Amino acid sequence: MKHYHYESILKAISEERKSLAILIDPDKFTVSETASFLQQLPTETTHLFVGGSTDANGHTEATVKALKNHSQLPVILFPGDHTQITEFADAILFLSLLSGRNPEYLVGQQLKAVEKLKASKLEVIPTGYILVDGGTESAVARVSNTKPLSQNNTSKIVHTAIAGEFMGAKLIYLEAGSGAINPVKSIIISEVKKAVNIPLIVGGGIKTETQQQTAYTAGADLVVMGTAFEK
Repeated sequence: MKHYHYESILKAISEERKSLAILIDPDKFTVSETASFLQQLPTETTHLFVGGSTDANGHTEATVKALKNHSQLPVILFPGDHTQITEFADAILFLSLLSGRNPEYLVGQQLKAVEKLKASKLEVIPTGYILVDGGTESAVARVSNTKPLSQNNTSKIVHTAIAGEFMGAKLIYLEAGSGAINPVKSIIISEVKKAVNIPLIVGGGIKTETQQQTAYTAGADLVVMGTAFEK
């Protein structure tokens, strides 16, 4: 299987270009407004992530199709569970929730996804997913029934990221949770970046250009912004 989208992230890093993904929650997205939504995105947007902790209405596929019809940007699934997989996307972040101890989100959901993924042409990108405390109970914590890691324990977060790389993750995703009051601290981003040899994604609570630049400066290779664009 070609790893075109993963390779393009590596290429951007080698050329010292930062990447920006806009996270689209299918539950909050209006398909009929796709074109106008895309026009409002920052010009530096490089990826469209699609997913939410729940997709109560089964809107993922329609959302992905609409985005593909209106945009050349890669559409990458960021699924809350195996039901949110659609073959119409370009790639999928194959997430393992390393910060929690719920086997369902470490490997259970992944097993349930295999049949669909085997039958699709999706590029599968193994991703170590680490939920840190953003100061509010996130949907991820609620749905996965796990506790986020404290931002006061940098070494535990760093060790979790290293374990993810040792286990074969191709990306590390530091997540403060959708609508987080406190984004991931700069010191955590920089310590994780120093400790791993794979690209670092940072999201959750990043709503302003200043917060975005702060994350980049600390070492984020790809920043994810979501709720700022859901209005």
